[in-house]
Parts: sequence; structure tokens; C-alpha cells
Amino acid sequence: MTALHKYANLALLVLFPIAWFAPLMRAGVLPFFSLSEISVISGLQSLWQSDIFLALIVTLFALFAPYLKTLGLALVHFGLLDTRALPALTALGKLAMADIFLIAVYIVLAKGVGLGRVETAWGLYLFTACILASLALSLAAKRAARGQS
Repeated sequence: MTALHKYANLALLVLFPIAWFAPLMRAGVLPFFSLSEISVISGLQSLWQSDIFLALIVTLFALFAPYLKTLGLALVHFGLLDTRALPALTALGKLAMADIFLIAVYIVLAKGVGLGRVETAWGLYLFTACILASLALSLAAKRAARGQS
């Protein structure tokens, strides 16, 4: 595993929390009203008030799965966790991709209704990039582990 992989993974430990608070999209009810910004955290806050079970699931997929996977991968990179944990970390990464899919579905549905306006914001791209970078880093770690054995 190269130093670049190690430090890129460590950077994700900082970038994920930024992505959680960054605006994913701007939404408004009608074209005349101003758009309100929605982030992962603001979306979760609303969800906790309306549907606790769904909020638990989304919190698991959007926050805990990607962060735990990235933290686990950092432990593997620095020799503090055995490479046999890589399949479990890859599974966590796949769970984390589920929330990107859900956000995309919500945007398509909101745009399809035609009553409101939805614009994607920079946070959606940052969040997606973090998830994809994490997935690529775990695949690289898996390949490196196979090469060592």
C-alpha cells in the first residue's frame, strides 16, 4: 500500500464530516419562493422528528457505514488491523453507496413532480466523491493484500 493511499484515506476522515454539513441540494416549493439548502445533517434532523426508524437506517448508511469503513481501512493501512477485515470493510462501503442512490432518486422524483424546484449543490458532489474514493481505496487495499499473500 502506498503512502498516497494511506494519506488519501486519512483525508477522507476529514472530508466526510465536511460533506455531511455541506449543501447537497437546494429545494423550493414553487419557482417564486427562495430555495432552502438541504444537507445530510439537516435531512437527518428532519427525519428524526418524523420517522425514527427510517432516520436510524439513513444514519447508519450515510454516516456510520462510510466513516467506520474509512476508519477501518486506515487501521489496515497502518498495520493496526489485519487485512482479513477487508471484505467486511468493502461490504460497509457498499452499504454507504445506498444513500447516494436514494438522494438521486429523491432529486429525480422532486423534479418529476413539477411543483417544486430542486438544484444540486456542491456538497452532493463532495459526498459522492468521498464515497467513490473510499470504495476505490478499499479495492486498492484488497488488491495489495492479495499481492502480499
